Amino acid sequence: MYLSVIIPLIIAFITTFFSIPYFERFFSRIQIIATDMQKKNKPIIPIAGGIPVFFGFIIGVLSYVAINTFILKNNISLLYLFAAMLTASVIAMIGFFDDINVRSKRTYIGSGAVDFKVGLKQWQKALLPLVAAIPLMVVYAGVTSISIPLLGTLNFGIFFPLVLIPVAVVLVSNATNMLAGVNGLEAGSTSVALIALGVFTINSSPVAAIISFTGAASLIAFLKFNWSPAKMLPGDSLTYFSGALIVSAVIVGGVERFGIVIFIPWIIEAFLKLRGKFKVRSYGDLQKDGTLKAPYEKIYSLTHVAMKIPEWLKIKRFTEKQIAFLLILFEVLICIASLLYFS
Repeated sequence: MYLSVIIPLIIAFITTFFSIPYFERFFSRIQIIATDMQKKNKPIIPIAGGIPVFFGFIIGVLSYVAINTFILKNNISLLYLFAAMLTASVIAMIGFFDDINVRSKRTYIGSGAVDFKVGLKQWQKALLPLVAAIPLMVVYAGVTSISIPLLGTLNFGIFFPLVLIPVAVVLVSNATNMLAGVNGLEAGSTSVALIALGVFTINSSPVAAIISFTGAASLIAFLKFNWSPAKMLPGDSLTYFSGALIVSAVIVGGVERFGIVIFIPWIIEAFLKLRGKFKVRSYGDLQKDGTLKAPYEKIYSLTHVAMKIPEWLKIKRFTEKQIAFLLILFEVLICIASLLYFS
């Protein structure tokens, strides 16, 4: 079983890693581009990094199916696996629609941003992921009985696939889209969450584990090109897609409590963005020494917290790399604590 997981994640990593340069050139040529806001010269680089990540993930998962079918002769259940893949595919497509909606020249778009990107409208981002939830709904994925602190175990019955699954897909995909704006943050933090999910479900749900590990491998491959200074930006195609992987693995694996705990950074981010009425930006103001300053006096993002820590400690401000590392480390600590507690 472990061999059938290790080989697909290697394939997913290699496929993503070597396909990214081709996608970079192609997206640059057809002007699917954006501005890297926290750099001195505001470089214009390709966006939609979720597409090569999605491509690597699909190849990795299909190799898992092929290994079990033709080599190991295992009788594996494919219903939930293909439902999760379809959900992730639809979400990636929605994110890509957002990424390709760009202007011919840079324009002021609010919150101190000057960019090519137009993107989808907020109501479209909120409603379109409902379509992506349908595959998981129709196969009745997940466990309808959930243990809730103080309330005990509740059986949601038919309300689980009809209500909780679509709500979870919409909320998680949009939340992962909020904690962004720093090179390496999106791919780094979500890959950590997926690795934790893979480790937690490896023995109980191989399908959830393969979704988690292949997704994490593809994201780590992308991280090489997205770490500051980025050669390619993730775009909504990646943030939405990685959110779909997390929620799919949680639902298929029946590990809702574990999933909620490791998702704490994004839950906090959602409430902070709500505080700013979703009209604030996560990235900071670049200083002459290459460090970043929080754009507001109040805190509207976890990135702002990281930017204000030096101010509170009266030390030199952090660079973009340091901020990304700090927030990824925060997710690492949460995942380690969750694995220790729930195990």
